[in-house]
Amino acid sequence: MAADRIVGSIEAAARDFASQPPDRPVRLAKRTSNLFRHGSARNRARTGLDLGSFRGVFDVDPESRTARVGGLTTYEELVDALLPEGFVPLVVPQLRTITIGGAVTGLGIEASSFRNGLPHESVLEMRVLTGGADGRGEVVTARPDNEHAELFRAFPNSYGSLGYVLDLVIELEPTSPYVALRHVRFDDLDGLTDAIRLVMDTRVWEGQRVDFVDGVVFGAREAYLTLGHWSDRVEGQPSPSDYTGDRIYYRSLRERRSDVLTAHDYLWRWDTDWFWCSAAFGAQHPTIRRLWPKGKLRSDVYWKIVAFEQRHGVMAAIDARRGRLPRERVIQDVEIPLDGTAEFLTWFLHHVPIEPLWVCPIQLRRKDGASGSEPSGIRPPLDEPGDHGSPPWPLYPMQPGVPYVNVGFWSSVEIRPGARPGDVNRAIEAKVTELGGHKSLYSDAYYDEATFARLYGGAAIAAAKRRYDPRGRFPTLYQKAVQAR
Repeated sequence: MAADRIVGSIEAAARDFASQPPDRPVRLAKRTSNLFRHGSARNRARTGLDLGSFRGVFDVDPESRTARVGGLTTYEELVDALLPEGFVPLVVPQLRTITIGGAVTGLGIEASSFRNGLPHESVLEMRVLTGGADGRGEVVTARPDNEHAELFRAFPNSYGSLGYVLDLVIELEPTSPYVALRHVRFDDLDGLTDAIRLVMDTRVWEGQRVDFVDGVVFGAREAYLTLGHWSDRVEGQPSPSDYTGDRIYYRSLRERRSDVLTAHDYLWRWDTDWFWCSAAFGAQHPTIRRLWPKGKLRSDVYWKIVAFEQRHGVMAAIDARRGRLPRERVIQDVEIPLDGTAEFLTWFLHHVPIEPLWVCPIQLRRKDGASGSEPSGIRPPLDEPGDHGSPPWPLYPMQPGVPYVNVGFWSSVEIRPGARPGDVNRAIEAKVTELGGHKSLYSDAYYDEATFARLYGGAAIAAAKRRYDPRGRFPTLYQKAVQAR
């Protein structure tokens, strides 16, 4: 997109905002969503602010390893545009239809997060459409060192409560054609977390560089850590593996100790089967899988099935007629300090009948822009304003220098007689808080307003709200994340 077209699109977005009904909250019109909140207004909405012109890679600077991209650009579109140029974003979330604007305002992680942190940490600049002092919209350019630094810091995890990203300048990482993998089995959870600590501290495993790390816990005595590195060749096998058809990636962790995928297939290894959730739609049954079009083995297809069920409750009605207990949806990603991860996993496997679980190490990037922590346990200096002990991203206050593990679980459990819907999720929230962690807000949340404000930067977002949306054109974060408004 030429510079004049960007200017024209910004002006059009401002006009569109000003035309939105003043008596209703402004929402973003999107064709896809990765939210799982009950009754979410986004899931019900079909109209809203149209920012569709902010899709695509507008400019790439190979020398500085940066790109200007539209906020509505999906990671699939980013990868398709950047990978042939030998680059990818520093963190590419697992699902194709997540947008980069969505990942910045709602967080995102992947197997590079132990060294590259969260997607918003590789953002150098972003233009944000805010509510404006008069409630008619204002576009501001936020950077960590300009007059809108307050917005820059408060925007991650704000979920559209402060405005919407129009475009961003992001850092890029050079790639290789392939990613070579090792699947290392652990028979106890302490051994798993000890290995995670070693890899996060040294970025090496048995003498081999580690560029990517995530894992799967199938049970208390069966867990796998997958360690990957960029590679210029296919190592140890005649050709790269293909998990976009009959073969299923997560099962390969149990079947083989090493593997090689193309860079493209590695980035989307989880998308084909929505991790392992495609089994709920029959897509892993051999007969159904042979009939299922290969191009429809994608997370957004499964999401459409889920959205249909949310609207119409067909399977819930069938289960009720069969006399089955109603079910509580337990779809969450939580960040636990590494020191408490084994305890959380043990508690979860004992109390919640869901497995497998995804684990993904993560830590904030260093102040100098380098990723990860120093070897041998030396912790990096705090980022501003962390020099005074506060986290650099107040709405999701992970502590600099502290290693965390994301634990992801996506299923449902029976609501036993005498139990309330949401009881399991409430228990998980309490355990996460007890261990000093946080949970992502893309799914159901049950916090009271005071607890939510304490955990998710209530003072910081209130201050940013007063400055950038004083007329309340956007719902508050609590309204969006907990009340699903």
